[in-house]
Amino acid sequence: MSDLSVSVDRRLAPLFEPITLAGVPLRNRVAMAPMSRYFCKDGQPHQGVVDYYRRRAAGGVGLILSEGTYIPHPSAASYENVPHFYGAALEQWKHVIDAVHLAGGRMFPQLWHTGSFRQTGMGPDPSLPGLGPSDNSNDFTNLPERTRAMTEAEIADVIAAYAAAAADAQRLGFDGVEVHGAHGYLIDEFFWANTNRRTDEWGGDRAARTRFAVAVIRAIRASTGPDFPISFRFSQWKQQDYTAKLGETPDELAQVLRPLADAGVSILHCSTRRFWEPGFPDLGEMTLAGWAKKLTGLPIIAVGGAGLDRPGIKDAAAAPLDHVAEPLARGEFDVLAVGRALLADPDWLQKMRMGHEDTCLGYNKSHLETLF
Repeated sequence: MSDLSVSVDRRLAPLFEPITLAGVPLRNRVAMAPMSRYFCKDGQPHQGVVDYYRRRAAGGVGLILSEGTYIPHPSAASYENVPHFYGAALEQWKHVIDAVHLAGGRMFPQLWHTGSFRQTGMGPDPSLPGLGPSDNSNDFTNLPERTRAMTEAEIADVIAAYAAAAADAQRLGFDGVEVHGAHGYLIDEFFWANTNRRTDEWGGDRAARTRFAVAVIRAIRASTGPDFPISFRFSQWKQQDYTAKLGETPDELAQVLRPLADAGVSILHCSTRRFWEPGFPDLGEMTLAGWAKKLTGLPIIAVGGAGLDRPGIKDAAAAPLDHVAEPLARGEFDVLAVGRALLADPDWLQKMRMGHEDTCLGYNKSHLETLF
C-alpha cells in the first residue's frame, strides 16, 4: 500500500498511509463504518457474514467496524436478524475476526443496546418492554406503548452486559470494541434531557447525564484492562429529532465528551450526516470531528457521506474525495470511516487509492437486499 498511483490527489495521500490508532497499527487511515445488515437469523452470524467482512479487509480497508451487535441483555433488541455478541454467536464471530486478520485488516465489534426503539414481544424475553432512562414514547413503533424507566438493578445488569461483551471480544482476538452511544439509542437517551428526566444519580444536568455512559466505559475498562482500545460513537442528532444536539456550544459538548475521555475511552467516533460541514458554523469551518479532537485530545474517527456524490440513502454514484482534503490537512480526524461506498464496492478503497474512482460501483438501495 505504499506505492501510490501518480493519478491520486496528493492532498489525500495521508489517507493511504499507515497509522497507529490507540495502539492498533493500521495499514491506512480508512475504516469501514458500521452498517446494520439484518442477515443473521436468530442472531447468529454465518459464513456469508464471514465472507462479507473478509472481502472488505481483502480490499485494503485498515479498520473494520462491525454492524451493531446486541449485548447480552434481554432488553437490547429492537430489530430482527441483528447479530448477537453473546452465546452461540461468539463461535461464528471468531471465524469473522480470524478471516479479517488473515486478509490484513483489523476489526472492532460495535456493541449496541437500542433502548426505547424496542417493542414488547421481541425475544429473548417477549414480555419485556422497551427500557430507557425515563418513561418515554416508544420510538420503534410510534404507538401508544411506552418505554419503561430502568430500575437500578436493570441499569447494573446492562452495564455488566456491556463489560461481558467487551471481555468476550478481547478473548476472541478482536482489536478493540466500539460502544454505540449515538443516534438516540440507549446511551444517547441518557445524554439527552428530553429522554432522561431522572432525578437520581443517573439524571441531572448535562455532565450528570453522562454518568451511565461513564459507568459503561469504566466497566469495560475493568473487564479488559488498561490498554484494550475502546471507541465510542457519538452524534449530535437523534433519530427522534435530527435537530437535537448534545451541545449547542463547544463548552457544552465538552461537558459530555471529557467525562468519557476521563473514564477510559480511547477513540471518539464522530457520527455526522455530512462530516465535512462545520460543527459550530458561527465559529468557523472546523468540523464536529475537529472540535471533538480539540476538546478531548483523543484520536478521532470521522464519518458521514464520504465516497458518495450526495448524502442520503437513495442511489448515489461514487465521488472523488475532494471534501476530505481540507479537514484532513487541518488534522481534524485520524481515520475516515466510509459506509455505503464500501457496501456497494468491496474494492472501493483500492480504486480510490489508484485514482480510478470512475470505476467504483455506485451505491443504490438494492445493495441492502444482499450480503456481498
